[in-house]
Amino acid sequence: MYKTLLSTLASADKSVWRLALGETLVWAALYYVFPALLLHWEQDQGWSRSQLSLALTVALVLSALSAPLTGRLIDRGYGRLTLTLSAIVGGLSLASLALVHSFTAFFAIWVLIGISMAGCLYEPCFAYLTHCRPMSAKRAITVVTLAAGFASTLAFPLANALADAYGWRTTVVAFGVIVVFVAAPLLWFGANSPRGFRRTHCAPQDKRNIKVIQRPVFWLLALAFTSTALTHGMLMSHLLPLLDERGVPQAMAILTASLIGPMQVVGRVVMLVFDRRVSVFFFAGLSFVFLALASSALFVAGTLIGGLVCFAILQGSGYGVTSITKPTVTVNILGRANFGAISGALAVPYMMAYAFAPTLSAEIWKHGGYDLVVTTCIVLPTLGLSAFVAAVRTKPN
Repeated sequence: MYKTLLSTLASADKSVWRLALGETLVWAALYYVFPALLLHWEQDQGWSRSQLSLALTVALVLSALSAPLTGRLIDRGYGRLTLTLSAIVGGLSLASLALVHSFTAFFAIWVLIGISMAGCLYEPCFAYLTHCRPMSAKRAITVVTLAAGFASTLAFPLANALADAYGWRTTVVAFGVIVVFVAAPLLWFGANSPRGFRRTHCAPQDKRNIKVIQRPVFWLLALAFTSTALTHGMLMSHLLPLLDERGVPQAMAILTASLIGPMQVVGRVVMLVFDRRVSVFFFAGLSFVFLALASSALFVAGTLIGGLVCFAILQGSGYGVTSITKPTVTVNILGRANFGAISGALAVPYMMAYAFAPTLSAEIWKHGGYDLVVTTCIVLPTLGLSAFVAAVRTKPN
């Protein structure tokens, strides 16, 4: 086990490690900062949870709609520029939140952050790696996700500690500065083609009109992966308020949220260890089962630390492997040609699910409480598993 892990980590060159660290920071600052500071904004500004959730929803909708464009840019060889400039715009926008005093301004800035996320989170990074490292993309993606799995572990305790000590405005400035002056340079130097690698390798392999989205297997995959995004987004965007409503002490709630990141890494490590003996399709299917079991554990956990830890283990490991299985399964089923555009097209419903997850969770909470939210998160991955099995069965030979 350790030999396999060490072999993979050692095989990654400096460029991959720079991408891995850069992705960790942009995920922590541009995505996880929202659920980490949700209660602070609600309490300090007096904005409702539904209003705040709407801001994240619109940001993620715009991120989803921008994904095909960033995919095409990467297909044409502009991956490095796309990743770096998107991170800079996102970091500057995040820091500017410190200046807002109205919800309108808050909302407008999250629109900019949403557009920037389309160009610097996992989808564009993995599309770049798939194009520019065709023989080692899976290993490179694994290294990136192993590191970036700690993004939530970094964001939740650090954001809350800074907000408690200095206020949320100082916190967003600090996170924004980290993105602009640390994450963006890491992405720039990380997206540097390996030695002996020619830029033309990043050109699209097939310039014909993409017909993939007309095939049923595309929509089955979209439905399957979208269910995981919706499940994870609904829970993560409301996890601290959910646990607070159940009477879970704040320290224990933050610990639970912080454990999900390391458990994502554990899931990826286990997948890496059994990579050559177990099909990626098996791990993909198992992830749906784990997500359903995680929500089941959360439903019965109450304030018991054992139940909450069980939830974090299953949720983290179950969702963690999807960052590897999603691009790998997509390549295996739909092919490598025009992968940036195909990945971007798949990202639209996926990111739309993330986008509407906070608002959907808030609306379900208003009508049926968080118990109904958790029940919904049991049903969704079950439906997703059915769609995934159907997609594998219709896979071309």
